[in-house]
Formats: sequence, C-alpha cells, structure tokens
Amino acid sequence: MRPFFKPRLILPLTALLASCTVPTDPAPAYSSIGRLTAFDPSFHDIVAPDARIERLAEGFTWAEGPAWIPDGDRDSGYLLFTDVPENKLYRWSEADGLSVFLDPSGYGGPPDDTLREAGANGLHPEPAGTVLLADSGSRLVARLDPATKQKTPLATHFEDKRFNSPNDLVRRSDGTVFFTDPPYGLKDLDDSPAKELDFNGVYRLDPDGTVHLLDDGLTFPNGIALSPDERTLYVSNSDPDRPLWMAYTLDAEGTVQDGRVFADASDLVGDDSPGLPDGMAVAADGTLFATGPGGVLVLAPDGRRLGRIETGTAVANCAFGDDGRTLYMTSNDFIARVRVQAGGLNFPR
Repeated sequence: MRPFFKPRLILPLTALLASCTVPTDPAPAYSSIGRLTAFDPSFHDIVAPDARIERLAEGFTWAEGPAWIPDGDRDSGYLLFTDVPENKLYRWSEADGLSVFLDPSGYGGPPDDTLREAGANGLHPEPAGTVLLADSGSRLVARLDPATKQKTPLATHFEDKRFNSPNDLVRRSDGTVFFTDPPYGLKDLDDSPAKELDFNGVYRLDPDGTVHLLDDGLTFPNGIALSPDERTLYVSNSDPDRPLWMAYTLDAEGTVQDGRVFADASDLVGDDSPGLPDGMAVAADGTLFATGPGGVLVLAPDGRRLGRIETGTAVANCAFGDDGRTLYMTSNDFIARVRVQAGGLNFPR
C-alpha cells in the first residue's frame, strides 16, 4: 500500500503530485544533427533507424584523420584527429572534452610557400600505443609517440624523390603499412613546382623500411583501408570526374595481384551532396563505411550501396571507437558520432 493511503496520514498536495510525476530522461549532452537515408532495407540492420548523429565539438577549418586510442581497455580511451589547414592535432574524450594535443602537427620549419596545407592528415593507432601519421605538410610517413609527442620518420622518398603529401594510411597486423600520396598538401596540386613525382601513388611500406609502389594510375588517391582478412586493400579516388573506390587483391607479401572498381559514386556527386570519396572504416563483417558525396556511405562487402549517414555537410573521414560500435566522423568544421550495430575493426592490430 502506498504511504499516502495509510489511515490518518495527510500529505500536502505538492508532495502528492511529486509522487505521481513520471521520471524523465536527462537532456542529451550533445545536439542531434543530420539524418539516415536507407537505400536498402538491410541498412537498418547496421545502423538503427533511431540512431542519433551527435555533434561533439566544432570550430575547425577542415577536420580529418580520426583515430581512437584505447586507454586500458576497449571501453575507454580518446579520439585523436587533425585539422590539416591549421596544422594542429586535437584530442577529444567524453571525460575531458577537447584540447590541442600537438601544434604543429605536421610541418614545423620556416615558412614554405610551396605548401597548401602544412598539417598532418590521416592517423592510425598501433598495438604498442604509438600512432602512424600521414604527415602531409612534412611530406612523409611518421610514427608518433603520444606519451612524448615525438615523431619518427618512417618513409620520406620513393626512388630518391620526395613524396607529394601523404594523406591516409592503414597498418596490417604484420606491421606492413599502406598509404596514399595525392598532391593536396601542395599549392597548385599537380602543377606545383615542388612536386617531384609525376604521378600520385598508392604505396606499401614494409617493416624493414622499403617502399613499394602499388598503383600510379589514380588521379587523387585518398582514403585507404583493409578488409577483415587483410587480403583486400580499399582505396578511394577523390576526383569529381571519377569518384570511386578501388579494391586490390593482395598476396601474403602485400603485392597487388589485381585491382577492380569496388563502387562508384558518380551519380551522387552534386551541390546537394557535399563531399567526395575520402576516408573509410571497415566493420568486422566486411561492411565498408566510406565517406563520399552526402556523408558516409555504407557499402556491403560486395560493393552494394546500403545507406548513408548524413551530417549535413561533407565528411572527410571516420573511425570506430568506444566499444567498437561508435562511428566517429570528422565532418568539415566539426566532429560527430553515431552508434552503429556493426562492430568496428580499426582498433590497434
């Protein structure tokens, strides 16, 4: 029996009303943005129809290169990401919020008028706690120690010529690194007088430091990712005239056996769909979360277009974090996240 029904017990009306009030959930900590668009019914098996896209922090010029850094276990950690034009690397966590982690993130020398973007770009966490870094401004691939914030160059040249501006990278479990090298960091891009290579390449960096060219035929190779079995390498081409994703079959050494067009976004390019094929994240079941026109395209392992996560502006890159079921997105001048039902792969391996 409820207390206010006991004999001779009289409660004030305000207390009676308070006891009948239904508890309400606290207001969300972050604003909800964007929308989810399904192209196939199976999309909602991967991203729930009521999943909230949350804006976490803003005020950047062009956010890029997200990487989740575990802190003790998979359920805790922090996000590192870059602002390439501003030459800064940021840290964000639920507990601590936003802070500048490294400034400069890339080129730190005297003024260089050949550079269009001096900062670092793509990041990839390693099992030892270090982070691989595509240092666009310094025109090299490096390893960053988060504890000391020191960078160690791993690759600077191919056939005695400087790279253009390494953009994104991914690590195989045996330590082999694959990376892209478009001209985005250079003023005038392909016409830059500082460009030493006459192509924009996709490369393999072996653990012994040797660099191998895998493909020199893409106009603007950009995002890069590996399939769960590490036998397929995905590379995006951020060319509005040829906006697509390539899939390369790899042998045990990481040599390309064949290449094919995995998916094409030509029909999506337009003013109402900002963005081009860029960074990617791969789920444990092989589902590809690929940034492209209009947001993050969710693609089945066979390349079928399932749906799109839309933040309302261009999304440069994405990475799984938290317990592996949160997709973090660097979206133009802000970062965002959404819970997904597919488990992520890009924890250190």
